[in-house]
Amino acid sequence: MKSFRYFDLVMVAFVVVLLISNIASNKLVQLGPFTYDAGTILFPLSYIFGDVLTEVYGYKRSRRVIWMGFGASALMAVVLWFVTLLPAAPDAGAQTEAFNTALGSTSFIVLGSLVAFWAGEFSNSFILARMKVATKGKWLWSRTIGSTIVGEAIDTVLFLTIAFAIGGVILGSPMEGSLFWSIFISNYIFKVGVEVLFTPITYAVVGFLKRTEREDYYDTNTNFNPFIISPADPTGATNVTVR
Repeated sequence: MKSFRYFDLVMVAFVVVLLISNIASNKLVQLGPFTYDAGTILFPLSYIFGDVLTEVYGYKRSRRVIWMGFGASALMAVVLWFVTLLPAAPDAGAQTEAFNTALGSTSFIVLGSLVAFWAGEFSNSFILARMKVATKGKWLWSRTIGSTIVGEAIDTVLFLTIAFAIGGVILGSPMEGSLFWSIFISNYIFKVGVEVLFTPITYAVVGFLKRTEREDYYDTNTNFNPFIISPADPTGATNVTVR
């Protein structure tokens, strides 16, 4: 089994960004004419890390990391929900109410985050991996931006629909259609814009990792079924060593 110097660091960064984004998504903010859920500020970085993982290490390793992020988010949601059920300490009423308001009443936000993350990240990774083979490893920018355009669209639509549209109706506070589309447009433009602006940094990181790890993975014979948890060292694809 091949070992890597930086794979675990990229994986941890990916999961940390995801967890922080999920917590921050509980707040809606307005910056200029745009309305965001606050998690949007950091969440686009998870797609950049996802691009790096798939581009350098391949879809199979990226798939394992996506599932780890999904599991970590689910565990966080369960723990926060359980904590809200615990009896509050004496004289901690205000603190408990603030905690429950911020982190306890987020069932649809959590559900929306999990579903949207899973669908968006796997779409992003799949498209990037297939485009890499089709372009024979050329035009990295086309893969990172193209996969993000699709992945972020799926992610944003699913998250807003489940977290705020469906959740709002069930909880008795439906979101107005105009606000829904305002948030969608703002979030989507921002997320894709971050990917575009960070393209030079993505190039630098990918180039560094390929040289250092001596790895440039092509998913030529990969099974892209997202439900297969393959070994950490995948086989059945082209592995190009970068010198």
